[in-house]
Amino acid sequence: MPRLHRFPLAIFVLLAFALPVVRAQQPAPDAPKEDSVRAHYTKYEFRIPMRDGKRLFTAVYVPKDAAGGPYPFMMDRTPYNVGPYGEDQYPMHLGPSPEFEKSGYIFVYQDVRGRWMSEGEFIEMRPHIDEKKSPQDVDDASDTYDTIEFLLKHVANNNGKVGIWGISYPGFYTSASIIDSHPALVAASPQAPMTNLFLGDDGYHGGAFMLSANFGFYGPFFHPQKNPQTPAPTVPFDFGTPDSYKFYLQAGNIANLDKLYLKGSNWLFNDQAKHDTYDAYWKARDLSQHMKNVHCAVLVVGGWYDAEDLSGPYRTFNAINQFNPQTPTTLVEGPWVHGGWARSDGDHLGDVQFDAKTGEYFRTSIQFPFFEHYLKGKGAAQAKAVVFETGTNVWRSFDTWPPKTATAKTLYFHAGGKLSFDPPAEAKGVDEYVSDPNHPVPFVCYTTNTVPQRYMVDDQRFASYRPDVLVYQTDPLEEDVTIAGPISPRLKIASSGTDSDFVVKLIDVYPEDYASAPPNKRVMDTPPLFMGGYQQLLRGEPFRAKFRNSWEKPEPLTPGKEADLNFTMPDLFHTFRRGHRIMIQVQSSWFPLADRNPQTFTDIPNARPEEFQKATEQVFHQKDAASGVEVLVMPKM
Repeated sequence: MPRLHRFPLAIFVLLAFALPVVRAQQPAPDAPKEDSVRAHYTKYEFRIPMRDGKRLFTAVYVPKDAAGGPYPFMMDRTPYNVGPYGEDQYPMHLGPSPEFEKSGYIFVYQDVRGRWMSEGEFIEMRPHIDEKKSPQDVDDASDTYDTIEFLLKHVANNNGKVGIWGISYPGFYTSASIIDSHPALVAASPQAPMTNLFLGDDGYHGGAFMLSANFGFYGPFFHPQKNPQTPAPTVPFDFGTPDSYKFYLQAGNIANLDKLYLKGSNWLFNDQAKHDTYDAYWKARDLSQHMKNVHCAVLVVGGWYDAEDLSGPYRTFNAINQFNPQTPTTLVEGPWVHGGWARSDGDHLGDVQFDAKTGEYFRTSIQFPFFEHYLKGKGAAQAKAVVFETGTNVWRSFDTWPPKTATAKTLYFHAGGKLSFDPPAEAKGVDEYVSDPNHPVPFVCYTTNTVPQRYMVDDQRFASYRPDVLVYQTDPLEEDVTIAGPISPRLKIASSGTDSDFVVKLIDVYPEDYASAPPNKRVMDTPPLFMGGYQQLLRGEPFRAKFRNSWEKPEPLTPGKEADLNFTMPDLFHTFRRGHRIMIQVQSSWFPLADRNPQTFTDIPNARPEEFQKATEQVFHQKDAASGVEVLVMPKM
């Protein structure tokens, strides 16, 4: 039976609007943290009416200590479900971190429109409507506004202030919620927010489809639904092999993944794959162009090594600053994978050590004080940018991002695999390799059927040994070199094909005598880790040459004709230490992280086997055709 609660008077009014709630099964009675939440919070479940009449399922957790209030709201809107369902079912924890649960907030979790127990139609990254002409013009900004209105009126002992946070897809909903923001919404933290899926977030990077991550997400995990329902267990996809390289290569083109495996069951995956140019579908979902009338303080969070939404935080941060220059906005970036700041110590990634519990520091010293300041009037505001400098492994604060003192310099390619800040002087200079889409360069050197989060700092020596990868590196550095901000390849290329990808990777090469990781930094019973000569990936991105002049209207390459490829990779803050080398690798495949380019100008998702052809790729490094990578270099300390 459901537990009986002593309801605040206003909540009795709300129950008149409530529909029956499907209850989850009772969990096993061995959850001490759940019991702790139950002991200090009372749970209510409501279906909150929106302006168009649809009702959104919302779970609200109110502190039992009424004398400690009034309390602010902390809200999380998600497409992933707000379970456990049932007023007598409690989660293991509440809020972004334990500090919030102990401090006292009214926690609000909501299934977004059309997901799980909420009514309405789910639309992938629902486009924002700038001018709403009728109650039927709804989006996630209006749904949040209506939810806040309702909560303020019907949940007792609130202080009239609302905060909202979310990671990844919930980060998108957080960003959407602050457009034309409700007056009571005073603090928001979009974290790894999906912002533009074609221009650098989950879907496409440089025009290349992020194959393994997208099929892994939409295939077995994220499915459409027709009616309100509670979540069913996710059935893992059976690849039939532990080797995703083998699986995707044998599948052939992208269309075959649907034909052979999904069989039309998931239009969400097909939408991602078939919209392979920057068309109206993607433009309508670019939330950054709508980030206006943001009246609340914003803490934008991202990870330097986020494999899913690396670009979203920068697009969101820059858009808020552009359209709302008076709005207090802070960018936080640390050495984290996707969501790593919320659920790990953040002291290492793969073989790379950061010598500090960066996740814990963020939760206790950045995130919690931010919300306490704006929702409870405690403490001080944050700096404009709070960023972790990898290499030296220290936190730094700046009043702008990128820092004003950073100067643009170009790392130029030279003959013999040399790399330096000096432009080439030779009249003739070109390197070439043969790219075979039927034997693509793998993105990791080990067997996996997923996208390992550690790949973004993995050792790249395996790639440097391949004949279809160009390698350029500096001499050992005589002093530290610190880069801060975006990384911009500037390539002069030619190809024997009519289309090709060019993957550019920025790498930190450790000295050959670099000390190995101490035993307490390694997992027991694993082989010794020798970091001497380690080629640590810092940033890597593909670029599809047919998009060199336009994301909307791709153009074929003219075989043998020189072309400019100018693009920008997401920001970084890293110090190459004295004695290390800076390395750039260039290749034409990165599989199956990105889909294969047939190297013929064709409809790639439906490309036929005979259209996947070898191509000879050329990269020029001469006086009148210099190739390199532009970075922003900090002044010497």
